Amino acid sequence: MSNTMSTQKEIEKRRTFGIISHPDAGKTTLTEKLLLFGGAIQSAGAVKNNKIKKAATSDFMEIEKQRGISVATSVMAFNYLDKQINILDTPGHKDFAEDTYRTLTAVDSVIMVIDCANGVEAQTERLMEVCRMRDTPVIVFINKMDREGQDAFDLLDEIEEKLAIKVKPMSWPIGIGETFKGVYNMHRKNLNLFDANKTAIERDIIKIDSLENKDLNDIIGEEDANLLRDEVELIDGVYGEYDSEKYLSGKLAPIFFGSALNNFGVQELLESFLEISPTPKGRETDLRKIEPEENKFSGFVFKIHANIDPKHRDRIAFLRIVSGKFERNKFYKHIRLDKKLKFPNPTSFMASTKEVVDEAYPGDVIGLYDSGNFKIGDTLTEGENFRFKGIPSFSPELFKEIQNDNPMKTKQLEKGVAQLTDEGVAQLFTMQPGNRKVIGTVGELQFEVIQYRLEHEYGASCSFTPKNFFKACWMTCDDQSKIDDFIRRKVGNVGFDKDLNPVFLAPSTFLLAQAESDYPEIVFHKNSEFKLDD
Repeated sequence: MSNTMSTQKEIEKRRTFGIISHPDAGKTTLTEKLLLFGGAIQSAGAVKNNKIKKAATSDFMEIEKQRGISVATSVMAFNYLDKQINILDTPGHKDFAEDTYRTLTAVDSVIMVIDCANGVEAQTERLMEVCRMRDTPVIVFINKMDREGQDAFDLLDEIEEKLAIKVKPMSWPIGIGETFKGVYNMHRKNLNLFDANKTAIERDIIKIDSLENKDLNDIIGEEDANLLRDEVELIDGVYGEYDSEKYLSGKLAPIFFGSALNNFGVQELLESFLEISPTPKGRETDLRKIEPEENKFSGFVFKIHANIDPKHRDRIAFLRIVSGKFERNKFYKHIRLDKKLKFPNPTSFMASTKEVVDEAYPGDVIGLYDSGNFKIGDTLTEGENFRFKGIPSFSPELFKEIQNDNPMKTKQLEKGVAQLTDEGVAQLFTMQPGNRKVIGTVGELQFEVIQYRLEHEYGASCSFTPKNFFKACWMTCDDQSKIDDFIRRKVGNVGFDKDLNPVFLAPSTFLLAQAESDYPEIVFHKNSEFKLDD
């Protein structure tokens, strides 16, 4: 019994979440301030300056340093108030949307950062759709309140309208930009005063038993005090009570205000988050739903990362633990390959160190050194045959054929392309005749990353020829001969993905519609989610 009990305790301690935002809304800064609270990094600015290489492996590739964007999703874990917090950082850049979508399958909730001046941007809407696919609970942090921005009520309306989610302000700003004085926390009935010259961790939190208290006038001035009273009354009237069930089912977003750069409002966000956010959740498989409390281990790979350490030619597969307890050196079953593997050096990403772990629990993300056994979406179990669902490949939007610029390095090129596409940087389609390799991505920047990495990690040089395909559609049909016939007739527009599934590379909407009417028995899928449903 005690074993189950201790696992249960570990599950309740854990919070695994992603931070998502439009580029420049302040995600890196917020992540860094959260890490400061966990003692994970000692000085602010470390994430940006790469001073602390170990703690901030999130910007390690050269191309990222040149562009100042985080391309690689990384995992950062730390302890705070007796909880273990696992943050999965997601690339904000839109060209890496797919990486972000997949990372969101591995979290149990999300903190969305919105810039008070720019409000909800297109990218934020897309990320919200992915959260909605899985009813992921979302908390919104409205950032940069010390700069001029939109009126707080207007922001709330915009969030409700554009993100199609109800909101509930948990704290409320006093002023904005030049006039910003701080935040009143309605959830806890206290006042947090802002001082622009301080970036130390906030300590000036004043308990106020009621807003009617006359002291409030002395602290923030009569005019602001009266305005705050009116606004809070209005908010209570309009938005009602906080409803935990609605939040946990992804239908209500609690809202916090602050300025991450000035370390303001971050502690409130973190402590309220720990109070209300979900513990690790189960996941659906092709057999049944797996709950975290089950005593047998299971987990899935949602990301693969090449050579975090350039001296070693290895990759790390990031595995989210769904159930049971993971143990080092124990044999687990790799479902797709139908073979048993054990892991002598599983890595945890605690705070400032990467260290080998002996055990890990549901909600944890661990790194498994991989010599090529893993693909994104792979399931590991303690023996039972099931596969986790819902790590889709989306249809790419840009397609280019790879040209080998150095025939002497053909082998390196093929190996590099295979490994990079296993990592999910892009999708690979092989076309006949001639084994032509077409790469599909959701953004232009990935081609640069692929070219750069092929050269620096594999010694292969390549160039790309654009192809005018419009969508990649996976094909399924009960009658294989229909698909064979389609492939014969459309050979110039059919590629095969890594698992040798046929994919129709449609040149235009018109020709896709035509194919659908000519071959009514074939289903054309816009993402690869269907593969798990057979």
